[in-house]
Amino acid sequence: MIRLLVVDDHELVRMGLRHVLSNYRFIQVAAEAADGETALLLNREFKPDVVLLDICLPGLSGFEVTSRLKQATPDVGIIILSMHDRAPYPQRLLEAG
Repeated sequence: MIRLLVVDDHELVRMGLRHVLSNYRFIQVAAEAADGETALLLNREFKPDVVLLDICLPGLSGFEVTSRLKQATPDVGIIILSMHDRAPYPQRLLEAG
């Protein structure tokens, strides 16, 4: 079972992801967060295998959340959700971990 933490500030996006992912028996959405601070708290509480993470969040950016997640839990997988595909986003994400 792959345990996911879904982090996006748009509830409709989180609902859509949860709906699509519910079709896979080997995936469990363990928790959802609408901001970076909550994501960090839920990461400690639920210890997900993978975090689906939006870059544009209120408060802490997805870059900062990525960096903190990798420091706290180096083995967690992070999949970035973003419509940005040009510099500087990919490079900044690689630098964040």
